[in-house]
Amino acid sequence: MSDLVRLSRSQGLLEIRLNRPDKRNAITFAMYEALTAAFAEAGRDEGVRALLLSGEGAGFCAGNDLHDFLAGPEFSPGHPVLGFLRSLAYLEKPMVAAVHGQTVGIGVTMLLHCDLVLAARTTQFTMPFVSLGLVPEAASSLLVPRLVGPQRAAELLLLGRPFDAPAALGLGLVNRVVEETVLMTEARNTALALTHQPPVALAATRRLLRGDPGVLFERMQEEARIFGAQLKTEEFRNAVSAFLARAKAKQ
Repeated sequence: MSDLVRLSRSQGLLEIRLNRPDKRNAITFAMYEALTAAFAEAGRDEGVRALLLSGEGAGFCAGNDLHDFLAGPEFSPGHPVLGFLRSLAYLEKPMVAAVHGQTVGIGVTMLLHCDLVLAARTTQFTMPFVSLGLVPEAASSLLVPRLVGPQRAAELLLLGRPFDAPAALGLGLVNRVVEETVLMTEARNTALALTHQPPVALAATRRLLRGDPGVLFERMQEEARIFGAQLKTEEFRNAVSAFLARAKAKQ
């Protein structure tokens, strides 16, 4: 397991913590592989009743590591990102997320696959896929319109403007907004509450709520085909170069 993804277990709870604070927990291909392995391990371990996902440092997740995508392999069924997305679609154990600070791209869209999400009041959400010359992923092109309706989904995904935790609560993306000082305590207590639920009834209810995972993964694959094609375009490279230049200027 990568040191950039830390695991801990207690009382039937598997805690998964993104641990790349110097890069705002931007996810590398190695981190995707570690997350996929963690989900698979949780699925095999009958002692794990729920998962808790969080991020170290000033923010939950700054999205994909763009340098990996600039230099990485072509998208294929064996690509680390697709492996991670499949594990999200087919995740069998309930997962709670605790988010704070900057939460971008995949940092937002993976929340659509969590059962419960708690956000610190400091959280700033952004889905800047189009601005980077890309398309949404993690079946967000299917799940965001389901959650907020087509017009709001278009605003969120086409314009990619940031929104704060109260707005996320209003959209239904998060369950609760709390102060950052109590975020992990509240999220851990929520996850532990899931571990105390009757497991068969809990699992069956999750399946009913989530629907057919094959439908989700089919949309993920459709998005990935377009995402992968866009990675090869001048449009993407120009957008990323401009983004990285702006980020460097702010340092």
